[in-house]
Amino acid sequence: MTDLYPAADERELLRQAAAAHTAASADLEAFLRRLPEVPEPADITEFANLLSREERARGERQDAADAAGLMLPSMESE
Repeated sequence: MTDLYPAADERELLRQAAAAHTAASADLEAFLRRLPEVPEPADITEFANLLSREERARGERQDAADAAGLMLPSMESE
C-alpha cells in the first residue's frame, strides 16, 4: 500500500521553515509599525514573544538548511 502523504524531503522542509521564518518576521514588522511612541508593559511582552518566535523560526530554518546540505562556512571573524 502506498502512503497517501509521502514524507517531505529535506528541501520541502527547508521551504516550510523559510516560510515560517518569513511569517514570524512579518508579524514582528507589523507589530513594530503599530507600536505606540511610549510602549506599555503589554507591548514589551508582545515584542519579547514575537522576537522569540522569530529567533526560534530562524534557528529552525538554519537547521533545515544544514540538513538539506546548505551549510555555509562561519561568517564570524577569527
